[in-house]
Amino acid sequence: MRKKNPVRFHFLKPCTLSSRQGLKKFILSIFRKEKRNLGKLILIFCDDNYLLELNRQFLHHDFYTDILSFRLSEPTKPLVAEIYISVDRVYENSQTAGSSFKEELHRVIFHGVLHFCGYKDKSRKDIKKMRQAEDKYLKAYL
Repeated sequence: MRKKNPVRFHFLKPCTLSSRQGLKKFILSIFRKEKRNLGKLILIFCDDNYLLELNRQFLHHDFYTDILSFRLSEPTKPLVAEIYISVDRVYENSQTAGSSFKEELHRVIFHGVLHFCGYKDKSRKDIKKMRQAEDKYLKAYL
């Protein structure tokens, strides 16, 4: 019997996400390459207002963001987590960056995954490492 992929997508706001099964497999491969144990990962695609409410409620931040990541499992256990992505913010960011919506959406997805693989983005040095990893996985996937 084939093992079920632990990566799931949930759409509170519709968005174009082609080759969903391939993307789920690729996300799983990132965890393997980064030597991280994945139990279950749910990516929830939503709008700006939904993510703003989560940002206010859980982080006490009163601003829009493109992504929020929540680890639900203990650090010593296989990762169980949720990643919330604002489709509105991703679209606007793609316009600002001059990239396609598809590229920006995948960058944000991989960004969230990489956070759970130990990458950070607070210092310039960490941001550079994160961006290099995002670029590497984007190039391999797209």
